[in-house]
Amino acid sequence: LTAAGMALVMFVFATVLMMSEGLQQTLVQTGSPDNVIVTRDGANTEVESVIERADAGIIETDPGVAIGPDNQRVLSKEMVVLITLTKASTGVATNVMTRGVSPQSPHLRPQIKLSQGRMFRPGSAEIIAGSSIAERFPEAGLGGRMRFGQREWVVVGVFDAGKTGFDSEVWGDVDQLMQAFRRVPYSSVIFKLSDPSLFQATKQRIESDPRLKVTLKRESAFYAEQSEALATFIKYLGLTLSVVFSIGAM
Repeated sequence: LTAAGMALVMFVFATVLMMSEGLQQTLVQTGSPDNVIVTRDGANTEVESVIERADAGIIETDPGVAIGPDNQRVLSKEMVVLITLTKASTGVATNVMTRGVSPQSPHLRPQIKLSQGRMFRPGSAEIIAGSSIAERFPEAGLGGRMRFGQREWVVVGVFDAGKTGFDSEVWGDVDQLMQAFRRVPYSSVIFKLSDPSLFQATKQRIESDPRLKVTLKRESAFYAEQSEALATFIKYLGLTLSVVFSIGAM
């Protein structure tokens, strides 16, 4: 019994370490070094962050923001909230990240490709779901209907985000989602640098603006920090479980 208990301890700890490493690699690959993410000063995640509309407008006019082929600034004002869906395999309610995006968002994340259906129409109650979400939740498949934010949403597309965290998100029009959740401020602003070498100058200029209380990070660095924090929590949880099982085995 003691030997079996110790084997269980090692199995649990190894499983937790593998889970931690997998999540860390996924989040690190999510961001792009050419993109900058702006969040409220002191916020650790997009869910915690608040960017007022006026502040987002100031950031949008900064010369460090790239101009696309259509003469539009490559910038997306986004809102991130958590909704609850029920897994088909277990019947357990699970939190799913839902992201309100602007029309320029696909230009910021070229790794995202539609595998089924089409892109949602701005100004409509249409959404697209990551392939991981569509597989795990029946209502998130193409043509499915999801109810959250006191509205019904139609899934018109499924996208493949590769080995990134976006694959586990639901996307929709930012203005429609903000109305549904009665939100006024955005969660974050993401933009492409006009020149990647100008990051420090852009960061200093925006962060030193007395009208703003924001923090700028390269998108890749932002998600790397997220992955480290999550990995540390998972490892701590695994160590705690291992200690509990060890005591039980004795």
